[in-house]
Amino acid sequence: MISEQLVDLSRLQFAATAMYHFLFVPLTLGMVWLLVIMESVYVMTGNVIWKDMTRFWGKLFGINFALGVTTGITLEFQFGTNWAYYSHYVGDIFGAPLAIEGLMAFFLESTMIGLFFFGWDRLSKTQHLMVTILMAVGTNLSALWILIANGWMQNPVGAEFSYVTMRMEMTDFWAVLFNPDAQAKFVHTVSAGYVTGAMFVLSISSWYLLKGRDTEFAKRSFRVAAAFGLASVCSVIVLGDESGYTVGEAQQTKMAALEAMWETEPAPAGLKLVASINEAEQKNDWEIEIPWVMGLIGTRSVDKQIPGIHEIKIKNRERIESGIHAVTALEALRANRNDAAAKALFEQHKADLGFGLLLKKYVVDVRQATPEMVQKAVDSTVPRVAPMFWAFRIMVGLGFLMLALFGMAFWSSLKLECGKRPWLLKWALWMLPAPWIACELGWFVAEYGRQPWTIYGVLPTHLSVSTLSVNSLYGSLAGFIGFYTLLLIVEMYLMVKFARIGPGSLGTGRYEHEPIHHAVQHA
Repeated sequence: MISEQLVDLSRLQFAATAMYHFLFVPLTLGMVWLLVIMESVYVMTGNVIWKDMTRFWGKLFGINFALGVTTGITLEFQFGTNWAYYSHYVGDIFGAPLAIEGLMAFFLESTMIGLFFFGWDRLSKTQHLMVTILMAVGTNLSALWILIANGWMQNPVGAEFSYVTMRMEMTDFWAVLFNPDAQAKFVHTVSAGYVTGAMFVLSISSWYLLKGRDTEFAKRSFRVAAAFGLASVCSVIVLGDESGYTVGEAQQTKMAALEAMWETEPAPAGLKLVASINEAEQKNDWEIEIPWVMGLIGTRSVDKQIPGIHEIKIKNRERIESGIHAVTALEALRANRNDAAAKALFEQHKADLGFGLLLKKYVVDVRQATPEMVQKAVDSTVPRVAPMFWAFRIMVGLGFLMLALFGMAFWSSLKLECGKRPWLLKWALWMLPAPWIACELGWFVAEYGRQPWTIYGVLPTHLSVSTLSVNSLYGSLAGFIGFYTLLLIVEMYLMVKFARIGPGSLGTGRYEHEPIHHAVQHA
């Protein structure tokens, strides 16, 4: 059996790498569309200030993009180095969208980003705008295919296990592509990225306005970020509701943990705002609840119940007991593929194979599992409730704070008062980290809430890892954290350096007042 320490270290290393990588991804997703908007205005008006805005914010985008690529490549390699059995077991399905992402999206965005930076004097205005648009499309296509792969991990449709090859095989590519969980995750994630890009531009523009420098440049950037950010944060909230519905359909365990719902409540269930969670006794000591709301979000109905944790555990026990037969039959088929009795038994119980494999953490021969082992397996099917409950609420709270900020910023833009409300500018500046915190919490909820599975209901995490030494994992974990921390420091240094210089770094001077050519144009 694989040691628990090996599994925990493998998980920690992948989580650290993914979390570092996702510090760069949201800003890339959001900034690129802001560049499209700014350059489109330049092409339509001919006003050079919009070209300089595109170039300046594009410089900060390029710094972030380079470091995002650097950290992302490592994740691809870790599937082979740290999660070899996972790659073998589901590689036929999981590898397809990742391969398409590389061929369709990554090459496109990488090519276009080169033309974006070096094509200003070689391409016409319209041609360069098309390059920027294609760069944005490539970036978002990259997110689409990666989230299709991740969505399949959350809701494994369009595939089934083959006892002949002893791994999962794709049966319906279109089911994988149009997986409801993947589509909801994609639109929710990219919208969160748009919010991050908008907050980045809004915050830095607010700093310029507070300092009274580059005011015309900052006002335009502020207005674009406020409008784009308001639309994006509204999308995040609406699409988050859709994401909640797909979770309720595909991962009822995650939904129950998010809501600290120990008992099945009469429909429609209420939404708990806060609660005192007592995991030892598996209950809430007290809670404040809004009636009906959770039932409407999770089921889109007033009469359908959301199962509580205790009911889910009862069902999972039944599936684990059924899974014992599936694992036993599968081992017989490995010895003799022509064993008709074993094949019939496997076909009868194969839907619960993954649940039977949960017992492999405690015993080699699942037929020898004791009631205590079965109970441990049952308990492991529910992640810890308190981290899920509070991470989700902090994420949602930050979302509504950003909604209020972007709403006020947009109203201020409409009133042409961008620089006249210092309290709003200071608020925007202090809210700069908020979208990153919310994004990281969102990924924590999605991935931690899937445990104990790498593929939900199919492949347990403890069976997915490579056979590595604990010492090698300690060494590589320390190396990754040290290297990525250094990259993060480098990015923050470069971002702060060029943000402080402002548009003056382009060699065009500062925009303290309305540019003369612009005033003549509109005289």
